[in-house]
Amino acid sequence: MTEPDRPFRNIAVIGAGLMGHGIAQVFATAGFPVAVHDTQPAALAALHGRIRDNLRALGQNEVIAERVRACADLTETVRGADFIVEAVQEDLAVKQDLFARIEAAASQDAVLASNTSVIPITQIMSALRRRQRALGTHWWNPPFLVPLVEVIGTEWTDATILARVIDLHRAVGQSPVHVRRDLPGFIGNRLQHALWREAIALVQDGVCDAATVDAVVKASFGRRLAVLGPLENSDLVGTDLTLAAHRVLLPHLDRTPGPLRLLEELVAAGRLGMKSGQGFRAWTDAEQAALRARLIDHLLDMRRRETGTDPAG
Repeated sequence: MTEPDRPFRNIAVIGAGLMGHGIAQVFATAGFPVAVHDTQPAALAALHGRIRDNLRALGQNEVIAERVRACADLTETVRGADFIVEAVQEDLAVKQDLFARIEAAASQDAVLASNTSVIPITQIMSALRRRQRALGTHWWNPPFLVPLVEVIGTEWTDATILARVIDLHRAVGQSPVHVRRDLPGFIGNRLQHALWREAIALVQDGVCDAATVDAVVKASFGRRLAVLGPLENSDLVGTDLTLAAHRVLLPHLDRTPGPLRLLEELVAAGRLGMKSGQGFRAWTDAEQAALRARLIDHLLDMRRRETGTDPAG
């Protein structure tokens, strides 16, 4: 039987890719031993190198990577773990199959979490025998620089376990929030993709090009977002002004129920963004590297300001 008050001691991460290796790094940095599993040998082979590269860039001790153990066998990975987080591809059937295998191999006391970005946790965990110990923990990329973790329970999740998971993520230096209702995209991605849909619609409708959309966001309300959330901003200007603006504006926003035609056309044409060198705009290798470097520098600076410490020192 699950012990709601049992402390977390050993972490298992399933998936060694973009999110998985970063999540493992955060727990290892906080002192936890972490076992990481991936079905791709190349991902496991690169695991320690990626973590060491991150630690080096942050100015942190690379010995932290030694707390992370790469495991080719799923059963070995989850054996002895009391908190297991999945970070594999965004595919419901894949995640359901994975959690069935995890539940069969893991301790009955282990808490099971999914790092899905958009899939409801209820759907992922519905077939488990012990659904009270399952929930969602949605991290943001890169996990070691973006502090938010959305913690999502289901109708079955034990409230004590949910509270323990929130405490765990706060203890490792993240900023957990409780999503009170399990729905696609949770909070952050619903807000983010609502903005993306309108941005794509503006380009599709010929209002402006992609570079202009990005310039407008970065040079206007984007500058405020780190300290002024949307509802804080509404209170700042007044709910009466917000209502007046909505009465004029909302009827004209894009309401396409599915993906926009422009996005479908880009993918069909193989214009997959930076990975193919062209998406909404063309990207040279140098441009990509420069943008990624600016992003990391910005996130590092924000982390310094929030914590009052230097994550790179």
